[in-house]
Order: sequence, then C-alpha cells, then structure tokens
Amino acid sequence: MNYYHSITEIPGQKASEEQIARIYHRYRFAKEFAKAKDVLEIACGSGIGLGFLAGIARSIVGGDIDRTNVKIASGIYKGTSIQIKEMDAHKLPFEDKSFDLVLLFEAIYYLESPQDFLKEAARVLRSDGRLIICTVNKDWIDFHPSQYSNTYFSLPELNNLLNLDFREIHAFGAFPAEMKGFKSYLFSRIKRTAVRFSLIPGSLSARAYMKRIFMGPLKPLPNQVFEGMVPYEPPTSIPLEKSTTDFKIIYLSAVKRKND
Repeated sequence: MNYYHSITEIPGQKASEEQIARIYHRYRFAKEFAKAKDVLEIACGSGIGLGFLAGIARSIVGGDIDRTNVKIASGIYKGTSIQIKEMDAHKLPFEDKSFDLVLLFEAIYYLESPQDFLKEAARVLRSDGRLIICTVNKDWIDFHPSQYSNTYFSLPELNNLLNLDFREIHAFGAFPAEMKGFKSYLFSRIKRTAVRFSLIPGSLSARAYMKRIFMGPLKPLPNQVFEGMVPYEPPTSIPLEKSTTDFKIIYLSAVKRKND
C-alpha cells in the first residue's frame, strides 16, 4: 500500500486556489467539533491539517497506511504532542472507546470494505462520539474517479452505510458546482472529455501541470493548514435521501449509536 503518497497532498506541492481552499475547508469544518476532544484522523496523508486541530483539541492522532506519508507527517510533527502512526482503516490499532472524534477526509472511496471501517470507527469512539466524513460528490457533473479508488457512494448510499453503526446523521454540501466564466466552462468541457477517454493523469504532480495550463499560476501547499489561510464559507445543510448535483464536495457528520 506504499503508493498513496503519489496522490497525496504534500507540503510544497503546487496546487490551485480551489484545491487549497478545499483542504482548509475540511479542517475548518472539523474544528467546530474538536474543542477539548481526543481526535483521530484516519488516512491523514502528510498530516497537513493535524497541527491546525491540535491548537484546540485535547489530543491528536494521525494515521495512514502509506509509510511514505507516515514518514512525512512524522517529520513535520517531530517534537510535538501529535502522534503519527501507520495503520489500516479496516483494523485500527486502538482500544475500544479511545476517541471523541474520528475524521476521514477524501479517503472512503479507497477502502476495500467501508463497512469494516465504519464498525472500527464506532468501536474506537466513546459514547456520543462523532464521525466526520468528507468526500468528492460522485454526482457532480465534472466528477472523475481517483487513481487506486474502489467505490464512490452517493448521499443515500452513504446514509445507508452509516445507519448501521451511527445515528443523528447529517449531510452538508460545499463548493457549489456552478461554472463562472468562459474559462471555467472550457476547463469543464476539456475535463469531461479527458475523463471519458481516460486521459486524466494519475499523480497530483501531473494534474498540477494540467491545471497550470488552464487555470494559471499555482501556489505551493504550506507545511500546515493555518487559521484564515483562505476565506471560509460554512457548508450547506442538504437532505440525505436524494443525490445532489449542486456541490462538488459533501460532508457527513454522525454520532455513534448508544447501544455500541
């Protein structure tokens, strides 16, 4: 599994303004639930958002299955209280009821068995512990599958998955899918054509080159997310019962069932 680093957002890597905004958005949203909590981020990648949450959480643990990602994150947080561990989302190396908040950002579609992950997330959460999932919206018109992905889920499908182990499930949409201006329209059309003929590059570095051509200069990703790095627009509450084409990104927030 030491190949996910090729599609991981790593400090110094060139990224578009929207890509940077999406990264910040995940952790800014999660921050609202992290105050004085023991937090676990699964599939944390390079750990770019862990330090941001550490400023408000009681404790932070980040884990990833890719050893290169673990090495990068460990280097960033060396000498801090943030713990970085190599781990498999399907079998978490923690005792029952170890955390108050579990995060999984842009990774559920890589899992071979999302239901096993959800059971593990419920197991390591304390009573009334919360799970937050962020994922690209498969029903967005410009959606394209990521390299190494397994299965993407619609909102109703995610709701059904979560219902077995969680309650109080709420969905939110972020980054409206409307196109602004001719350049956005042109990039959208080219992207859809590239998806149709399997021409989208696999690595983030190759995609960055493509973005630079159509979207202009890119910016390097910082070592860590920081407060106010881009404007924040809170996500919009949306119904769980039907798919949506209105947003590029969807969040789900759910509370562990009391009988677990």
